[in-house]
Amino acid sequence: MRRLLSGLVWLAVGALGATGFALLALHRGEPVSAAWILIAGVASYVIAYRFYSRFIALKVFGLDARRATPAERLGNGRDFVPTHKWVLFGHHFAAIAGAGPLIGPMLAAQFGYLPGTLWLIAGVVVGGAVQDFTILFASLRRDGKSLGQMAKEEVNPVAGMAAMLAILAIMIILLAVLALVVVNALKASPWGLFTIACTIPIALLMGWWMRALRPGRVLEASAIGVTLLLVALVAGRWVSQDPTWAHWFTWPGPRLAWAIIAYGFAASVLPVWLLLSPRDYLSTFLKVGTVLFLAVAILILLPPLRLPALTRFTDGTGPVFAGKVFPFAFITIACGAISGFHALVASGTTPKMLTRESDARLIGYGGMLMESFVGLMAMIAAATLDPGVYFAMNVPAATLGPTAATAATKIAEWGFTLQPGTMEALARQMGEATLFSRTGGAPSLAVGMAAILGGVVSGPGLALWYHFAIMFEALFILTTVDAGTRVGRFMLQEIAGHVWEPLGRTSWYPSIFLTSAAVVLAWGHFLYQGVLDPLGGINSLWPLFGIANQLLAAVALCVGTTIIVKMGKARYAWVTLAPLAWLASATLTAGWQKVFAADPRLGFLAHARTLAGSGNPDAARMIFNDRLDAALALLFMAVVMVVIAASAREWWLVLAGRKAPVVHEAPFVETAYAVGD
Repeated sequence: MRRLLSGLVWLAVGALGATGFALLALHRGEPVSAAWILIAGVASYVIAYRFYSRFIALKVFGLDARRATPAERLGNGRDFVPTHKWVLFGHHFAAIAGAGPLIGPMLAAQFGYLPGTLWLIAGVVVGGAVQDFTILFASLRRDGKSLGQMAKEEVNPVAGMAAMLAILAIMIILLAVLALVVVNALKASPWGLFTIACTIPIALLMGWWMRALRPGRVLEASAIGVTLLLVALVAGRWVSQDPTWAHWFTWPGPRLAWAIIAYGFAASVLPVWLLLSPRDYLSTFLKVGTVLFLAVAILILLPPLRLPALTRFTDGTGPVFAGKVFPFAFITIACGAISGFHALVASGTTPKMLTRESDARLIGYGGMLMESFVGLMAMIAAATLDPGVYFAMNVPAATLGPTAATAATKIAEWGFTLQPGTMEALARQMGEATLFSRTGGAPSLAVGMAAILGGVVSGPGLALWYHFAIMFEALFILTTVDAGTRVGRFMLQEIAGHVWEPLGRTSWYPSIFLTSAAVVLAWGHFLYQGVLDPLGGINSLWPLFGIANQLLAAVALCVGTTIIVKMGKARYAWVTLAPLAWLASATLTAGWQKVFAADPRLGFLAHARTLAGSGNPDAARMIFNDRLDAALALLFMAVVMVVIAASAREWWLVLAGRKAPVVHEAPFVETAYAVGD
């Protein structure tokens, strides 16, 4: 009877999700409620976690709670630290959930709400969550080794070393773009900057509280952290209204860039328990709490989807960014469906902190489902905006023209309506000087969130909700920057250790300082160039970010497939091969078009040619950036194709019996913890 009841419940969940998908895909005419996106997504997530992730955990990986993890066996109090699973879930989720699930759906909404919604849900279930879970499991069984080191050992040394260098280069681009989004959101915003700055001492207090003053008192530290965070948010409004304090916290882009570079360095060299883990844990309270509140608000308000399911810009003529819906929807959304960056976290900080192997399912697969849920919230925020407002905020000023009237005329050409006074009134409501051409997605997401949250709790006013959303976004992204810098440091130490062995010691402070400085200066260079870029930086760097990120995911899936084959589980290799095939085809197509397309709005080299001989004083810098972006895209594609070819050769040799299936797992050691605790 119990099994029958359980079956009926899951059947009802499936039917509800199917109804949501049918309404979103087939309904035309009357606007569809945004709640159906929420229903379709949540139903898919719970079914996938209950059945698909369990199948992978038991049948493919054979997770064993009796096996001691690297955090237990190699604990050193700095990087290898056994961590409570919910604290680690918070750290891991905060580290992986950066700009991608927020900004990608907002930008991809120019195609309409349907392509992005389908990719966010289907992509995460069969691709993104599988990749994260697979790499976390593989690194756990190999003493927390990085993706690059596993590629070297499991595929072959040449392909592995090439992958390690490419992964480090890709990481640099990822971190630069994430930091650039933060700069664009916080520049000239004293309210946002003050609140974000306050999270650093709050995190240090939480780390000291849980480590030294009240060890293990997680709930106490959480209550203190959340309370102080809310106080900082409210105090930010007072700071922004006081002329003296507002002046001190109103920073231009270049100064913010240097501050973020300094923060990234500090987060990389300090012990993980002092800043990184408590700050990420604190951020997760805000992130998960806000996303759940947003979901409840959507169910209460039932806001209509005002963007169409598909727009005319699926043909590649979009004003937000150029490129057709295939392949560019799949590299623009990136992190909300599948992200190569997650493989670096899943083989970086997280496997060094996992207390039990059985927790990998919750943290690896479950953490990625939560990120996709964030992406759905961003898509809803975009799709519930008035289309005229959406395009007015996300299209560069060079396209819209110098005045509200020219912007309204241009937007009317695309089939949408915008009254000239609408944007001025909206800016006053949000406490901003202007909202025209606030490219990058972050401000428009904040407006969409403020409209939904303010519709349920209207007392604080839209300006407070808008700046709350800006803080929410900046915290999302900065926690990825700090964890990513630390992961980049680990990767550089592995590579440098081949040159001089002491540099490869992750616990040797001279190596920690040197490699951390090298990593932050590398991504800091691209960040600073993006801040100075007259096109806003995000226009050229975001497509490169998407290509690099998805190609990195292809590398991770290659490594995961190789490990599954060598474990004697080749019959389950389709689990990683299917998403690998789709991802490689879409991303390599996008990369080729970004380099060689004749349209200067799309191709890096074509855009550089249009600037040759230009009188624009920034032309030389822009030409150099275009050519550098093209060279990096080609390098990434070449290395990934080498890794795919080398991996396929390894699979064939093992399956044909021409090579022994040797895996490089650490020996089994029984855990000292009581199983079931």
